[in-house]
Amino acid sequence: MDRLISIGELASLKAVSVDTIRRWESEGKIKSIRTDGGHRRYRLADFGEQKLGKTLAYARVFATDQKPDLDRQDAVLSGYCQSKGWDFEVIRDFGSGINYRKKGLNKLLTAILDGDVARIVITHKDRLLRFGSELIFAVCEYHDIEVIILNKKDDATFEEDLASDVLEIIAVFSARLYGSRSNKNKKLLEKLAEATDLS
Repeated sequence: MDRLISIGELASLKAVSVDTIRRWESEGKIKSIRTDGGHRRYRLADFGEQKLGKTLAYARVFATDQKPDLDRQDAVLSGYCQSKGWDFEVIRDFGSGINYRKKGLNKLLTAILDGDVARIVITHKDRLLRFGSELIFAVCEYHDIEVIILNKKDDATFEEDLASDVLEIIAVFSARLYGSRSNKNKKLLEKLAEATDLS
């Protein structure tokens, strides 16, 4: 006979809240059995390899003038997810790899923490974040969320993105030291932009 577990045990097993389990059931993603007392019970065997939630694919470029690259990432991610038959959404983001406040990244993190995600898919590790992506991967592991990186090699635009990230770091710290409108700060940034120009 299959072992039956309570809603609390299932929530603990899937590392989500009890409310999330109730929502999954109301959406038809899972089924429960009612005891004589009206309590929910779930067959443990039903959740051995089951991945609940949707697939989120994440695409990012540094600036809006790189939209063609963003479109390429979107096409690659969409094609991969479609080939697997997954229910998916592509989150498109603009901004530096060291910016943790990007709208798309925050949407991705919220979904991960809410327990709504079965897996995340990215083209390259650095598309998520330049620094700190391992922390997000650790949160995904805790929530039993699969992370799929389609290309383990460096991005084709690694040098350009890295140069932009370095300029952003310098701009932040120099603005704090000298004021964001100081001529000294502007001249420093102009010289650094010339030194890191890869075109």
